[in-house]
Amino acid sequence: MSKAVLAVHGGAGVIRKGMLEPAQEQAYHAALATALQAGYAILNQGGTSLDAVCAAVKELEDCPLFNAGRGSVFTHDGLHEMDACVMEGKELDAGAVAGVDGIRNPVLAARAVMEHSEHVLLSGAGAVAFARNQGLAFESETWFHSDFRYAQWQEALAEDRVRLDHSEKKFGTVGAVACDVHGNLAAATSTGGMTNKRWGRIGDSPVPGAGTYANNAGCAVSCTGHGEFFLRGVVAYDVHCLMEYRGLSLQEASELVICQKQLALGGEGGLIAVDAEGNSAMVFNSEGMYRGLVSAKGLETAIYGG
Repeated sequence: MSKAVLAVHGGAGVIRKGMLEPAQEQAYHAALATALQAGYAILNQGGTSLDAVCAAVKELEDCPLFNAGRGSVFTHDGLHEMDACVMEGKELDAGAVAGVDGIRNPVLAARAVMEHSEHVLLSGAGAVAFARNQGLAFESETWFHSDFRYAQWQEALAEDRVRLDHSEKKFGTVGAVACDVHGNLAAATSTGGMTNKRWGRIGDSPVPGAGTYANNAGCAVSCTGHGEFFLRGVVAYDVHCLMEYRGLSLQEASELVICQKQLALGGEGGLIAVDAEGNSAMVFNSEGMYRGLVSAKGLETAIYGG
């Protein structure tokens, strides 16, 4: 049986049964399934894990349900500042962008940084200029606008505080991890950050080792959670290190980091991960996480814990 596997997430947090209407639940399941199908179609044809995770995240960025790409939240100044990162596990190449606006698919900008520059992480106006130079698609502010996100921003402005994402405590980052038929790993993560964020705040998502990591010697990881804590815990790399240096399984390492070490710090959230043998883990310490997995065994999506 092929060890090709792809997992995606669309955020974690206070996501309880009963909070979503049946139609909303169906919409989330359908969006996750669409992303999984886009990525797995590549893996199923012998394509690379990097192509697969980028295809999956692109679908999630184009869906307004998630806080990434089109669905990104508003900053304090009424803008959309997005972050993204990609990494592949064979050569440990990585690329990332932070604080970018107007780019339709930040994950593709991150990949362009990896493949067409000498750098790993570009930010702000420089990253936007680079993306234009690479011929990437841009959209107007109306593409990124939604009344729902606007209402969140207005509430946060009135309360004069930063919000993690929704009115309920939720981390809306999206991500994907994959193992291809050759045993090569890749990870990609994309986010719009925190509602009403100020001063160019950047979380863990675009930082290799914190929110995103891939290494064939261990695993590929994409995180979603309170970025400040995930940065401090170097979460994605920590999972890999526990596997490579302590010999833990993917599931054991993921649970130790998320359910013990991050909880001790105060960090809420979760992660998805795969290893080079096609094993997978989807672990979170919050009440729910939008997530899905596809392999030769089939496709499944889930929202709630338990």
